Amino acid sequence: MSLSSEILGHRPQLAELQTDLDQGNVVHAYLFSGAQHLGKFAVANWFARQLLCHGHKKEECPAINDQIDRLLHPDLIVLDQLWIEDVCEDFAVIARSSNIPQQHRAKDTPAKTDTISIDDIRAVQERLHEVGAGKFRCCIIRSVERMQTTAVSSLLKILEEPPEGVVFLLTTQSLASLVPTLVSRARTMNFSRLTDSELEPLLSGAEDDERQFLLRVAQGAPGVIKRLRENPDLLRKERQVYSSALAFWHSRSNVERMQLLQPLHQRTADSDQFLLHLSLALREENEEATPSVVRNLADLCRNLETNVNRQLLTQNFVLSLDTLSAPR
Repeated sequence: MSLSSEILGHRPQLAELQTDLDQGNVVHAYLFSGAQHLGKFAVANWFARQLLCHGHKKEECPAINDQIDRLLHPDLIVLDQLWIEDVCEDFAVIARSSNIPQQHRAKDTPAKTDTISIDDIRAVQERLHEVGAGKFRCCIIRSVERMQTTAVSSLLKILEEPPEGVVFLLTTQSLASLVPTLVSRARTMNFSRLTDSELEPLLSGAEDDERQFLLRVAQGAPGVIKRLRENPDLLRKERQVYSSALAFWHSRSNVERMQLLQPLHQRTADSDQFLLHLSLALREENEEATPSVVRNLADLCRNLETNVNRQLLTQNFVLSLDTLSAPR
């Protein structure tokens, strides 16, 4: 089968996976590592299609792909979106990306975070015991860094003696956070950020200003561009965040700067996004920023990952900006 034209970039990874299949060298576990929204999960899904269609007649593949699209193929196991109390409780929504039973997450002590528990891995294991219909069975688990320690131990036991024909396709945004034993039991494939030219197909019809903004925000991640172009409200919000970050660097008032940094006082996805835009705005709009300013921003980003009082960190950061060249 030819390499997918629907996946942007990652030609070496796709070619290596295709070669493994063509030469009968498919291993029992692959670990796709790289930043968020690069397309790791898309490649995992593509490879699962190649494996599940392998050995079937060409005319049979459309029906197989239809089953895969609806997560109804008996040899496909996917653990992606999770049931989370007060966050994601609609099983119909969850079923669009995961086909592992998750009712256990809503019982006894309801799951409150996006972490994979030992019960989730046990649910995967139960599916693995079912009789397969083809040569391969595929188990895709997104962001394995979400696994609790007990879940990791449970998965390791499965990987030590994997059921015949089962291929695990695991993704991670943080290879360094995984235990070495898990990494050693899989073939690791690293995914890099795409070039602007590779991202061009996603920017068709965009005005030049929007095109430049999307490329700047995406930082080589095609999933970011897709998400923003499909959701105008989200794109508008992203622009507002960038404007606030830019206003921070333009401001000469410490009081105003501290007010603009209020999103950083809470550990949320919005605070992470604001940090990104602070970095982007400094790099794009203030080429004359002193090394000390860049260093202080890097220190802020690092310290916000600790348990130090976040409001105190932002105040100290503002006070450290004694001199700052006006953005061009």
